[in-house]
Amino acid sequence: MTLSGESTVVVSKDQMASDIAGETVILGLTAGRYYGLDAVGARVWQLIQTPAAVPDLVATIMSEYEVGREQCEADLLKLLRQMIDAGLVEVRG
Repeated sequence: MTLSGESTVVVSKDQMASDIAGETVILGLTAGRYYGLDAVGARVWQLIQTPAAVPDLVATIMSEYEVGREQCEADLLKLLRQMIDAGLVEVRG
């Protein structure tokens, strides 16, 4: 399924994650690689532990950080695409 501004996303089952000092470290079990997320990425990771719609994620991040809608959505979609490519996140219908 293709990611869009209207998609719903959730973390995949093929990963393990841990919070370390406000950042998140993820082990992608399929690729056997580690990934690190900064504070904003870690917040997104928290939000997608259960299925979340991209518009809701954008609204939450905008309310918690000083960022405009266009920039927020573009950055969020970029991060989510990277996570999808790494097998860490799934797109739901």
